[in-house]
Amino acid sequence: MADTTHPISLDAALAFHTLDDGGLSAPVPGHFSNGPSGLPPEKGFPFGGLLAALCAQAMRQGLSLTAPLRTLSVQYLSAARFGEQVAFRPRLLRGGRNVIYAAVEAEQDGRMTHHATGTYGLDGDAPPLAPLHRPPPSLDGLNPAATIRGPMSPHFAQHVEYRFDGGPNILGGNAGKPVIERTWMRMADRRPLDEVGLCYLLDALYPPAWTASSTPAPMTTVDLRIDILTDPTPETAPEGWAFFEFRMLDLGLGWTVDEATAWGADGSPLAISRQRRKLLPQRGA
Repeated sequence: MADTTHPISLDAALAFHTLDDGGLSAPVPGHFSNGPSGLPPEKGFPFGGLLAALCAQAMRQGLSLTAPLRTLSVQYLSAARFGEQVAFRPRLLRGGRNVIYAAVEAEQDGRMTHHATGTYGLDGDAPPLAPLHRPPPSLDGLNPAATIRGPMSPHFAQHVEYRFDGGPNILGGNAGKPVIERTWMRMADRRPLDEVGLCYLLDALYPPAWTASSTPAPMTTVDLRIDILTDPTPETAPEGWAFFEFRMLDLGLGWTVDEATAWGADGSPLAISRQRRKLLPQRGA
C-alpha cells in the first residue's frame, strides 16, 4: 500500500534521479492519488496533473531547455503504480531559434504509462492583445471555508488551496444550470506559480460533469492539452494565486470534454486547457 503519512511538496515530487541511459526517474507518491482521501490511494489512480507536470519538467531538465513552455499535450495510456519509479525519456524532435519541439515517453517496468509532446519558444517584442475579460472576484471577499476537504476529497487536493466563487457544486450543485466551476487556486505550500504549477492546477479539480448530477459517472482522462499564454509573474499571480474557470463542453457517447482557463489577478489570461475523458462502464450495466 502506498505511503500517505508523510506528504511531500510538488517540488520534491519533481526531483528526478538520473538513469544510466540518460533518462530520468521519479516515483508517484500515494498522496497524489485522485482517489478519495478517506480511502487508500490504490482506490484511485495517479493524478493526471502531477503526471503532466512531471512530463514538462522531464523535458526541460533532460534536454536543458531554457525557452518557455507554450504547449503541453499528454496522452494517458495506462495507470502507473504508486511508489514505484517511473522512467522518463525525453527527446528533442526539432530545435530552432524560434520554436523547439520535444517529446517524452514515460514507462514503468517496460510498460508505457503516458507520453507527451511539448512546444517551447520565446515571446516576441510586440505587445500582446489580450481578450477582454472582467477581473476575477475579490479573493478576500470569498469564504475561505468554500473549499474541498473531507474523506471524499481526492488525495491530490491536499496540495491545493481553493477559494470558490459560488461553489463547490460537486454532486449536482449545477443541475439545470451551466456546468461551470470558478475558483481561486494556489499550491498549498504557496510556491510561486510557474509552468509546472499551472500544469498541476489546470487539472486539480473534479470533472465539471460531476456538478451536473448527484450520481456522477466514473471516468478517466485520456488526453490533456495545455496552452500557456503568458508566463505568470508575482504581479499577475500574487502569492501564487490565480483564478480558474472549469467548464464542461460536451458529455455523451461515452465521452466528456472539458475546458479550463487560468486568469491572472488583473484578468489577463495565463493558460487554457482541454481535457477528454472516457466514461467507464458501470458494474451491472
